[in-house]
Amino acid sequence: MILQGTVRNIVDFGAFVDIGVHQDGLVHISQLADKFVKHPLDVVSVGDIVDVKVLDVDTMKNRIQLSMLI
Repeated sequence: MILQGTVRNIVDFGAFVDIGVHQDGLVHISQLADKFVKHPLDVVSVGDIVDVKVLDVDTMKNRIQLSMLI
């Protein structure tokens, strides 16, 4: 599923994106671009509108795994 979301927080290992559900999804640093990314701030900033693909939803751990590689 492809969704549009807003980057809410950036950490060393990726970016959290609000996709309109209760829990923000995580785009791991390896899923931000098709090239090496040293830090997520090199690719996205807080408040950016991005297109993401849902990779996995873990309801037991309340985690949503996303990718920006579409």
